[in-house]
Order: sequence, then C-alpha cells, then structure tokens
Amino acid sequence: MSSHASGPVDPARLQDVLDGPWAEVRDAHREHLDARFLPVYGETGDQARERITRLLGELPAEVGIASAFPTEYGGRSDIGGSVVASEMLAQVDLSLMVKAGVQWGLFGGAVVALGTRRHHDAYLRDIASAGILGCFAMTETGHGSDVQQLRTTCTYDPQTQTFDLHTPHEAARKDYIGNAARDGRMAVVFAQLITQGRRHGVHAWLVPIRDAQGAPLPGVTIGDAGPKAGLLGVDNGRITFDHVQVPRDMLLDRYGQVAEDGTYSSPIDNDARRFFTMLGTLVRGRVSVGGAASAATRSALTIAVRYGDVRRQFDTPDADREVLLNDYLAHQRKLLPALATTYALHFAHTELVTALCEVQEAGDQADEHRQREVEARAAGLKVAQTWHATRTIQMCREACGGAGYLAENRLPGLKADIDVFTTFEGDNTVLLQMVAKGLLTGYRDEFGSLDGWGRASFVAEQVREMVIERTAARSLIHRLISAVPGQDDEVAVTDRGWQLKVFEDREKHLLDGAIRRLRNGAAVKKDRPFDIFNDVQDHVLTVAAAHIDRITLEAFVAGIENTADPEVRALLSRVCDLYALTVVETHKGWFLEHGRLTPARSKAVTAVVNGLLKELRPHMGTLVDGFGIPDAWLHCAMLREEPGRQETMAAHDAAGDPQAIPA
Repeated sequence: MSSHASGPVDPARLQDVLDGPWAEVRDAHREHLDARFLPVYGETGDQARERITRLLGELPAEVGIASAFPTEYGGRSDIGGSVVASEMLAQVDLSLMVKAGVQWGLFGGAVVALGTRRHHDAYLRDIASAGILGCFAMTETGHGSDVQQLRTTCTYDPQTQTFDLHTPHEAARKDYIGNAARDGRMAVVFAQLITQGRRHGVHAWLVPIRDAQGAPLPGVTIGDAGPKAGLLGVDNGRITFDHVQVPRDMLLDRYGQVAEDGTYSSPIDNDARRFFTMLGTLVRGRVSVGGAASAATRSALTIAVRYGDVRRQFDTPDADREVLLNDYLAHQRKLLPALATTYALHFAHTELVTALCEVQEAGDQADEHRQREVEARAAGLKVAQTWHATRTIQMCREACGGAGYLAENRLPGLKADIDVFTTFEGDNTVLLQMVAKGLLTGYRDEFGSLDGWGRASFVAEQVREMVIERTAARSLIHRLISAVPGQDDEVAVTDRGWQLKVFEDREKHLLDGAIRRLRNGAAVKKDRPFDIFNDVQDHVLTVAAAHIDRITLEAFVAGIENTADPEVRALLSRVCDLYALTVVETHKGWFLEHGRLTPARSKAVTAVVNGLLKELRPHMGTLVDGFGIPDAWLHCAMLREEPGRQETMAAHDAAGDPQAIPA
C-alpha cells in the first residue's frame, strides 16, 4: 500500500531529489543565467536573432552543452551534464536552448561522433568556443523523417580527390536548418555517398558554406525559411548545393572511409546497420529535446500553480472571501494530473540520461542490444515528453484565463516555442512506429525498413522476453508484482504492485494482439508487406504508447525507492499514485472492454483520483517549488509582487471587496 503524504515537505529537500546526479550543472546555470538571458517580449525576428547569437557566446562554457566534448577540446566529456544544460537553458529561453543545441549538440556533436582525430584537432576547439558557428544539414524538403532516402548526393572523383556535393532537385533542398539563414559558416551535410559507381548509403561531410564576411560560397545557395510560429531567435534556413567540391578529408569517416582511388571501406559491412549505427551516435539530440520539453512544462506548471494560489474567483455563502482557483476540483483536475505526469517523466528522463552516458562512454565497445534499447527509449520518451508539453502548456494558458494570453506572462511564448518539439529530432508518430517495431521484432538489425513486418517468422516468445525487461530496480518491480493477490478486486487501486501489473498486462495484451493481426495479414497479403503493416498501424502505435507508459511508471517507482528522505518519499509516492491512476482512468474504456476493470472498480479509480487531488492540494506549491526554477526565470508579470499589493489584497479580502480579485 502506498504511504500517505501528511505534513508539509521542505521544497529544498524535494529539489535535492529532482536535481539528481547533475545538481552541480543545474546550480551553475541558476547562478549564471541572469536577466540578460530572459526572453524579450515583443521583439522582432531580427532583434531576437541578434540577441540570441550574442548570448550564445556568454553561456557558461564549462558546464554548458559543449561539456560533452572531449576534455582536450574544451569540454568535460560529460554527456549527462550536456543534456541537463539543455534543460536549464529551456527554462530561460527556448530559442537560446535550440540555438545552443544546434551549435554544440547537433553540429558539434556530429563532428565528435562521426569524425576522427583529424577533424577533432582541426575544428572542435573553435566549435566549442563558438568561434565557428555551424549547421546540422540533414532534413530535406521532401525527406524529413525518412533520412535513409535522402536525395542529396556526394560523388567521389579520384581525379580531383574531391567529392561533388549536389542537390539534384528542389525536394532535395536542405530545409528548416538551424543556424543556416544568418550565422552558420560550416555545415555537417548528410548525403548519399557514391564512389566507383556504387551507392553506400547516407554519410556526413563537414562543408564550409560561407566565407569570413558571411557571403555564401560558390555553388552554395542559402535562403531564410521565413516567419515561424515561434523560436524567433533561431535562424532556420534552406541550403542547396550546385556541384560543390568537397575535399576527400572532409568526409566524417569514423564509419566509412574512401581511399584516394575511390575504394570504399567500413568497419560495418551492412549498409542499413551502418546507417543506424551512425544515427545512434546522435541520439543525445533526441534525449535533449525531450528533456527541454519537460523543462518548459515545469515552467508553465509553476506559473499556473502559483497564479492559482493567488487568483480568486466567485464567493460562497459561508465565507467572506472568494475562492482560490486551486481550491476548485475542476482546477485541480487540470493541474495535478499534469504535475504527476511531469514528475513521472522527470524520473524516466533521469534514468534514460544515465543509460545514455553508460552506452556512449563505452563507445564502440558498447553492448549493441543495450544501445538499441537506449535508442528506442529515447524515441519513446521524446514522444511522451513533447506531447505532454504541448498539451500541458496549453492547459496552463487556459488555467490562467485572460492573463495567460498576455505575452508578459510567458505562457504564450512557451506555447509557440514548444510546438515544433513534436516534429523535430523525429516526428512523434514516426518515432512511435520505431518504438513499436523494436518491440515487435526484438530489435532486429534492420528495424528501419518495413520489409518483413508481417512475416510469420516473428517469434512471440522472443518478443515477450523483450517487453518484460525492466527499466530499473528489476528485483523491486518483480517483487511488487509478485506480491499482488490473485483477485484484483480485493486489492486497493493504490497498491503499487497492482498498478505495475496492470500497466504491464496492458502492454503485453496489446503486443500479442498486434502480432496476431500481423500474422493474419501475412497469411493473406504475403506479397504486400506495406499493406500488412498499414492495416494495423493504429494498433502498433497504441502498443508503443502503452510501452512508454509502463517504462515511465517503473522509472518513477525506482526513483521513489532510491529516495532516502522519508517525507519526500511519502509525497512522491502519492504523486506516483496519481500518475498511475490517471493513466488507468484515461484508458478505462480499454480496461473495461478487456475485463481488466469491473464497472464498480472503474468508478473506484475515479473516486480515488479525486481523493488524491484533495490530499495533494496543500502540496501543489511545494511540488512546483521543488523544480528549483529561480523566480526571475519565470519572467511572468502577474506573479511579481507590487509594493503594498499583499497588504491591499488582505484589506480588500477582509472587507469582502470584489476588487480583491487580482486582475
């Protein structure tokens, strides 16, 4: 049975738990990022770009995103610290976070991960210091998510010892590229490598695109992507190449080399496997995007909860004061489940970052199965974190009424800036398919292709073994599930083992059903693999979503187990109850349809959720204070205390004056 959250909890102790292994990085940003770094409301796009570019050079270097660089090139070889730095920047200004992420996470990260010593020696120090600003030119107008089918070509000519980089048609134009429209001097360009008449798949080159004065180099055409819904400070642009000559040694050749005579060689023979290995080294960008989305969500929730603790609306017959927004059940129904999910995703994210560090620090010696597992989890959590961000920030805007629509109260900017996070670093629907395919095939080598999805060679036992792998605290999860009595109706819905069991059972049932449908499709459409999959696409996406729910809950449970402070642990336990039962309540139609809940137990879930909302109401402020966001970072006019405001409000409230309602 979960313990009750009773007395008040010191937010500083809660923050200690949430800050986790990289508390030093978080504190360094809290100390360094002052008012200079905050968004400027109402500025033009040009003003925003100029400001963000200037601030890029003023960011804390030692603990910033570039801290993932090797120590000898100005970093600290601190992968986790780099991801956490992205989170902290996201709480200050998402344009600044994206600009820094493009420079050091994507552009610089690609040089680190795909280049070799000569590239590192020549360029990394200048990239780390922002002496060279660069782009990550992967996405094309006609191919965003399907990177394997990029149309840009890079053809080797042994006579000149150069590659011919070419954009064959408009759909092959590099598009939406950060740093391209204004500041980028070089780009890591992804294209199809062709040598000796044969294609060897997508590789990456380090290509200068502007001269020292900022003019495009010969053969390079650069344009602005145009006005956007948000992220005004990021100069997204478009790049085309008209037979641009690229020296042979500018191929980032860690995974594929071209000799002077044009002979291609690689430590990985299989083209598809090589491609996914190369992309796997860049997974940190996806993890950072998910973490940044969660950080922005925490900012929005902090604003909405604090506003709900001062904004009063409507009176009651038995009171001389109007009711605080946060005292309404309907308001609690908005904010507290979102808070609970935000906490759950925070623990899942921390666990993922730890796993990412283990895999990437092992380099080429990393266990391949573990690496694929981390890649799939990064994809799944990015989906959950970014969709949760878009929903929650919109909800927070509504929860703050008309005030939430004013730019000075931060929420409109957060809403506009976060919207694209569901699209970049992998479209969410495509990423869900990737997660599902990993579950369905047991992480086959070529999980990027649809070929073979419907073949009867799928082995259900292998899939079953894959899906029940635990995220952390494996023995704890097993013990909690094993302790659940046989009759569900006799178990409290707040029993942690029961919660874990129903999450796992839902995932398994959905997975088994998807496999059956794929096999049935294979029996009648064996020559149409696309149709086999397309007919069950909705089902496999649901499998992936259920999988993400399960690993998130397990990570939350593991995080609570590792919390030593008993009062913080008790509070987190009740927040975890709310997260788990909110997911059950959201999907109660499925649970009822499949006999996992009786109608009476379904009603009990809703009753317990409402009880948890009342229990957690006194802790709402503590839960957002525990995020450790400096007040100045919220940059929210309606939360600032004006001189005498509190005294005036108190006097109005005592007199029952309706003017006590904050405007």
